Amino acid sequence: MVRYNRMKGRPTLWLPGTDHAGIATQLVVEKMLASEGIKRVDLGRDEFTKRVWEWKKKYGGTITNQIKRLGASCDWSRERFTLDEQLSRAVVEAFVKLHDKGLIYQGSYMVNWSPNLQTAVSDLEVEYSEEPGFLYHIKYRVAGSPDFLTIATTRPETLFGDVALAVHPEDDRYAKYVGETAIVPMTYGRHVPIISDKYVDKDFGTGVLKISPGHDHNDYLLARKLGLPILNVMNKDATLNDVAGLFCGLDRFEVREKLWADLEETGLAVKKEPHTLRVPRSQRGGEVIEPLVSKQWFVHMDPLAEKALLAVENKELTIIPERFEKIYNHWLTNIKDWCISRQLWWGHRIPVWYVVGKDCEEDYIVAKNAEEALEKAHEKYGKDVEIYQDPDVLDTWFSSSLWPFSTLGWPDVSAKDFSNFYPTNMLETGHDILFFWVARMVMMGIEFTGTVPFSHVYLHGLIRDSQGRKMSKSLGNVIDPLDTIKDFGTDALRFTIALGTAGQDLNLSTERLTANKAFTNKLWNAGKFVLHSLPSLSDTSAWENLLALKLDKEETLLSLPLPECWAVSKLHILIDSVTASYEKLFFGDVGRETYDFFWSDFADWYIEASKSRLYGSGGNSVSLASQAVLLYVFENILKLLHPFMPFVTEDLWQALPYRKEALIVSPWPQNSLPRNVESIKRFENLQALTRAIRNARAEYTVEPVKRISAAVVGSAEVIEYISKEKEVLALLSRLDLNNVHFTNVPPGDANLSVHLVASEGLEAYLPLAAMVDISSEVQRISKRLSKMQTEYDALVTRLSSPKFVEKAPEEVVRGVKEQAEELEEKIKLTKARLDLLKSTSLVSQ
Repeated sequence: MVRYNRMKGRPTLWLPGTDHAGIATQLVVEKMLASEGIKRVDLGRDEFTKRVWEWKKKYGGTITNQIKRLGASCDWSRERFTLDEQLSRAVVEAFVKLHDKGLIYQGSYMVNWSPNLQTAVSDLEVEYSEEPGFLYHIKYRVAGSPDFLTIATTRPETLFGDVALAVHPEDDRYAKYVGETAIVPMTYGRHVPIISDKYVDKDFGTGVLKISPGHDHNDYLLARKLGLPILNVMNKDATLNDVAGLFCGLDRFEVREKLWADLEETGLAVKKEPHTLRVPRSQRGGEVIEPLVSKQWFVHMDPLAEKALLAVENKELTIIPERFEKIYNHWLTNIKDWCISRQLWWGHRIPVWYVVGKDCEEDYIVAKNAEEALEKAHEKYGKDVEIYQDPDVLDTWFSSSLWPFSTLGWPDVSAKDFSNFYPTNMLETGHDILFFWVARMVMMGIEFTGTVPFSHVYLHGLIRDSQGRKMSKSLGNVIDPLDTIKDFGTDALRFTIALGTAGQDLNLSTERLTANKAFTNKLWNAGKFVLHSLPSLSDTSAWENLLALKLDKEETLLSLPLPECWAVSKLHILIDSVTASYEKLFFGDVGRETYDFFWSDFADWYIEASKSRLYGSGGNSVSLASQAVLLYVFENILKLLHPFMPFVTEDLWQALPYRKEALIVSPWPQNSLPRNVESIKRFENLQALTRAIRNARAEYTVEPVKRISAAVVGSAEVIEYISKEKEVLALLSRLDLNNVHFTNVPPGDANLSVHLVASEGLEAYLPLAAMVDISSEVQRISKRLSKMQTEYDALVTRLSSPKFVEKAPEEVVRGVKEQAEELEEKIKLTKARLDLLKSTSLVSQ
């Protein structure tokens, strides 16, 4: 995107930066310290933060270096980091403003808790995986009755937090128990009500649901709706607390096993059956997430989401591919309040202070710094107070959501100036962070600057391994781009990735990389050929004549010989098509079209055709035209490919003579340049004739070095332009230049020749005697025919067997039939060829 738009002459900036990756970075540093036998709490906050900065200085540039090596055309002098001073001030400013508007609040609510990291994590940072587990059936006694109700749960350890049993109001099996109480097992007789609610699924398990609102998101919502109490049985490290009695202090999974054993002893365990679990795991740490009620800071999202939805509806923001607009709208329409606090030490500290001795939930101070907080505390509570800052930090995504405008100077730059910054701003990112980052940047941008921070969002897919699996350390399939670059080169890697379809994941395979490395080599070799074909730099006269040929002018184009006119016309058509695809962001189309033109048209056809000019007897004018076309077409191919393959194209560009500027800043080719459709059709006829002759040579196994005779037959018009390119045809088809004849009627020995129809009004006759040793060829084909006949007879025998036809699978029978039909056709063609050879042999005898 950046390289293309720069070459188009548009003001272009790719602003690079990195966020501080709060959870991931702290996790890495804690593991590093653990290997030294050190715990974070032993160091203290300040010393730990110092260690993280040291780690960042040593390893933080790894990703940046990868991006540089990948050829990212950024302004690296502007590189930013979310913990930079100015960006940090922007984060504090945003928190204060949102709080002042009543959009940030503190409260105890259900969150996703990471026991290992000891912090809340976002819903979007929880990944669910299907894993084998068990469904436990447990009996609860109905109080005052000999009856039991059996529940089915995947997490028996949470029964200590049960506050009710629930059944569906239309479930006749349990209607008589509604309004009674049940006794929770292993709790020394604690009673809970038996209630009814339509939320209960009658068909899951036994149809009786235990309600543990302290440890299940759905139960939590149900409890809040029904006014049930919320009972927490877990400590922050996922051990059970004193509510669990004798199990206090044990890990949740250890309790699961021990509790089930105790239930079996007491006769309350009914059965344990295999069940596939949907397990929530931390995207960062990998451990099982625990739903937990915890005091956190939240952003009230509805007012922010409403404006972000309108931005797309009013076409102020375009999401590409368009299908992601529905996902964007769905997420914002059903958005939940955002938990923005994290129980970490690395990140932006929450700008909230508490007064010693006061209620934290009621008496807190929001300020931009400690001095301002103390001043506010003195005004509210008098001079004799002490304050301390909230220990939590902000979610990294909160800091990153301010990126589009904080990097441009907000809050120092006033909001009214931001419309000048965002004329046609483009965000390009992965579809997997559409909600993490994109939607939040839109919301924050509108809130703080009154302007949508970018007009377009282009979403690319994930890069997966060759089997289509997401890359992960646990699978051992993570591909380091630097290793790939070492093996295949940056250009091949970039080209492979860019050929993907917008928004769709790409399976990165060695086969694709190898193919595109070959493409890079082909481009390099073509460049060497073009350079060696050009006049010597000391031949100023030749260069003056060459550069005087303005191939972008119609009169010059029409004066060119057929192959040259064809090559330039095809290039001009390609430029229009590729430019349109770039503008539409169809990068895969750009890559495929340019690849096909370079490899098929330029390298395979025009370069080969040009050799008849450069090494033939066409004279200086024809040679000059060929040199000019080689240079013109090749330099434009380099321009079209440069955004994909910057290194090899820049190298080749700067090796070409008379380069006044680097390719990276050279102008993009103009659109609507002249092309001659008639020349394209005529050269396609020449190509068809060449292909027909090549196929005949292959069919009759003519030695590659052998030059054969040919009689080309066609209308006067066709013969006129084909005959002018006799040397090209002879070179491309390996014909004997002295025995290529052009005529309006078939030759006298037509019946002893291979007859080829290249296209309507264009045929060729290849004398068989000049192509092969007829006697040897008759023997060879006779043997092949005999072998084919034997194979065919065997297939017919199988198909005529009722036992085979009736008992073999339908697809097997169909396959044998298809093989027989194919062989029958081959035998027919081979017999015809053999008859022709025999008749030729008889005539020659």
